[in-house]
Amino acid sequence: MRITKRTNIAMRVLMYCAAHQTRLVTKHEIARVCNASENHLAQVIHQLALMGVLETHRGRNGGLELAQDPKDTKIGDIFRSMEARPSQIECFADVDNSCPLVHACRLKEALHAAAEAFYHELDDLTLDALVCGNTKLLNILAPEPCGV
Repeated sequence: MRITKRTNIAMRVLMYCAAHQTRLVTKHEIARVCNASENHLAQVIHQLALMGVLETHRGRNGGLELAQDPKDTKIGDIFRSMEARPSQIECFADVDNSCPLVHACRLKEALHAAAEAFYHELDDLTLDALVCGNTKLLNILAPEPCGV
């Protein structure tokens, strides 16, 4: 399965924030460490803030931080919110669906079930499980001890 660039960036932002819980982080530092454009980051940060996962603080000493404990941040919820749905498969489209098989084909249901199984696998995974104790990741994101 292929995830969108937006979801990929969202996960980088959340992992970076989880690795730096003791302070506000900036878009600029995330862009540098996570190899993402500040423009894309701004859009993703805005969406994560609307979802209630991040808190943003404006001003000279502003930045962003997690809005909740990483143990409470379910990766399945993040993916469901960030990924464009329905799938890019034509039979999922309400408009511009020209497939003559749409009313008889069972593939649509199988693909829907497969997508749900994918998200279900991520439902029990938390941000905390991805970051805390992951020495290799923390050496990249935060050389200091994990604040999680």
